[in-house]
Amino acid sequence: MEYSTSIIILTLNAENEIEKILKKIDFSKYNVLIIDSSSDDNTVEICKRYGCQINIIERNEFNHGATREYARKQTNTDIIIFLTQDAIPVRNNTFDKLIEPIQQGIASVSYGKQIPRKTAKILESFPREFNYGEKEYLRSFGDVKKFGVHTFFCSDSFSAYNNNHLDDVGGIDPAIVSEDYFTVSKLLKNGKSIAYIPSAAVVHSHNYTLAQEFQRYFDTGFARAERPWIQQVVGNAENRGIKYFIMLFKKLVYDNPLLIPYAIIQSMLKWLGYRIGFHGRYFPDWVKIAFSGQKYYWRSKYYDR
Repeated sequence: MEYSTSIIILTLNAENEIEKILKKIDFSKYNVLIIDSSSDDNTVEICKRYGCQINIIERNEFNHGATREYARKQTNTDIIIFLTQDAIPVRNNTFDKLIEPIQQGIASVSYGKQIPRKTAKILESFPREFNYGEKEYLRSFGDVKKFGVHTFFCSDSFSAYNNNHLDDVGGIDPAIVSEDYFTVSKLLKNGKSIAYIPSAAVVHSHNYTLAQEFQRYFDTGFARAERPWIQQVVGNAENRGIKYFIMLFKKLVYDNPLLIPYAIIQSMLKWLGYRIGFHGRYFPDWVKIAFSGQKYYWRSKYYDR
């Protein structure tokens, strides 16, 4: 059976990056939909040159979950691939590799490997090493005891979904962040599987400031607290955080011990951001806005007051 596939790319002022992605796409195989948040550079003009379908939304309308759900509703293909503007495919067959498990019927969702940028230093590259290994595997709901919170791990910076299976679980819900995690949770709870395909790789990493790390984890904690059933199933997410820090500490001891104090501060701010965010529903909106990395969210229609 042949599966039709759409690639959905979310953009905002992406003129320096988007063409690197478009050059890697075989337009005879894939439909390309650009959801642009009212860029004020040449992003839209570049995408038009490649014949992409382009839908423009207001910046304050963007939502990590709802915008992706809106985008997939604009497609009528069997498979959808989500990509962010800064996730650059490594090889020309990257998308082909990503969708193989869905085409074979062994998974409802798949995600590929993310490789740090060449200029990335240890604290930028290590999260990619920790979360994206070399071994290909499938995970299902029955693997919770083995993988814990990582059972539902996925990144919509570079992922693919069976569109019909998304319909079966009500699609992608609005979310301040972590919409990929929650969508995979619904699919696996519905008896489906997720595949990790390291042979499908993109270059994608970020060098966050300490303030940005706090804000990211505040938003993550808030989003997790909104879905308590996940905590009941997989337990406390902090156990994986402890494992991450131990492995990072060991790496720094050998590679760059001078970074250990900074890494300790960074890890403490991540933990603090997550814990505060987890109880953030009790805070007034002005505090949420101050602590959050998604300032627009708290005034949007997606914020359930």
